[in-house]
Amino acid sequence: MATEAIPMLNRTDAMGRPTRNRLLSSIPEEEFRILHPLLEAVTLPRYQILNEAGGAIECAYFLNEGMTSLVVVTHDEESVEVGIVGQEGIVGASIVAGLKRAAFRAIMQIPGAGLKISAEKFEEILPSLPDLRRRIHHFVLWQTLQVGQVAACNRLHEIDQRLARWLLMCQDRVDSPTLPLTHEFLAQMLGAGRPTVSLACGRLENAGLIENRRAALRILDREQLEAVACECYAMIRTFSDWLGCE
Repeated sequence: MATEAIPMLNRTDAMGRPTRNRLLSSIPEEEFRILHPLLEAVTLPRYQILNEAGGAIECAYFLNEGMTSLVVVTHDEESVEVGIVGQEGIVGASIVAGLKRAAFRAIMQIPGAGLKISAEKFEEILPSLPDLRRRIHHFVLWQTLQVGQVAACNRLHEIDQRLARWLLMCQDRVDSPTLPLTHEFLAQMLGAGRPTVSLACGRLENAGLIENRRAALRILDREQLEAVACECYAMIRTFSDWLGCE
C-alpha cells in the first residue's frame, strides 16, 4: 500500500532553501504550485508551542528540520508524550478533517525550521489538493497506530527496550545521529523517573550503542540499538510501509 514519492529536487521555500518535508516532496507538481505561495518559512526554537491542547489551530506546520512532541498535560502540569512529528508529517493535521481545535499540546523538543500556512487559507485550498489530503489521512492513521503500539510498549516492555525504541523513532525524524535531548526530557517522554532513565542510558553507553553528551545523546551503533529495542519499533516501521508514510 506504500506510495512512491515523486522526486522534486528543485522544490524550495520562499527563501530558496530546499524543502525537506516528505509530504511536500511527494505531492504532484500542480498541487505544490497551489500550496507554495501560501507557505511561510519559519524558524522553530526549542520549546516553542505550535498548538495548545483545546486551543484553536491557527496554523499548520510542515517541518523541514527538528521534532515536535504531541503532549497530554494534566491539571497539575504533569505531561506525557503521545506522539512525535518530524520531516515525515504535519502538525495541525486535524484541519484536514474540519477540526479547528488541537487535541494535544504541540511543542518543539528538537529545534528546527519549517513552513507554515494559516488554517483559514489551508482550508480554502484543500479541495484543490486531493493527493496531499490523502497522504495526510494516511499520516494521521499512522500516528493513531503508533499511539496504540507505544501504549502497549510502555505497559509491557523494559526501560532499556523502550528507550532504544524511542531514540530510533527520534532519529528517523531528524536524520541525524545526534539528538539534543536531556535525561530529564527522556524521563518525561517515557513516563519514567530520571534516575531510571539515566541508568538505562548508561547501560546503552557501556554497550557501545550510544554516547552521552552534555544535553544530548549520539547514536553510535544503530543496528545494535535496533536489536535492543522491542518488537514495537519494527511494528511501527511496518505501519509506515503499509501506509507509505516514510
